[in-house]
Amino acid sequence: MVDNDLILAKASSVKRHLRRIEEKRNIDLNIFLKDIDRQESILFNLQMAIQNCIDIAAHIISDEGFGVPGSTNEMFYLLEENDFMGRDITEKMVKAVGFRNLIVHEYEKIVGQVFEIALKDIKDLNEYLKSIFRKLGLAE
Repeated sequence: MVDNDLILAKASSVKRHLRRIEEKRNIDLNIFLKDIDRQESILFNLQMAIQNCIDIAAHIISDEGFGVPGSTNEMFYLLEENDFMGRDITEKMVKAVGFRNLIVHEYEKIVGQVFEIALKDIKDLNEYLKSIFRKLGLAE
């Protein structure tokens, strides 16, 4: 059985990291590109928000006995197959995982992309949480 308290705690962490991104993102791109501290803050919080979403997926898959995923991406496909989310959110989460891997391994190459994601795409993580909450019957 899924530990709802654990899901809620992880979701709270996701939201905290997203708030930090929102606090740091409202500047001009040129300023962002010159501000290494702001870049690192957004990168760190983005990485942690995505990781907490992965942790939520792993917990649900384990506790519900959905099998052993072959990759992190497969976790989201397993959740989709078990009606935790639709295809659109699954694909967004797979992209988020890929981006998290770039942050960890090659962040110098993606600084411009980070700014765009901070402005437009972090909402995808909130959509993921809403899908999980809906399936588990949790209030947001």
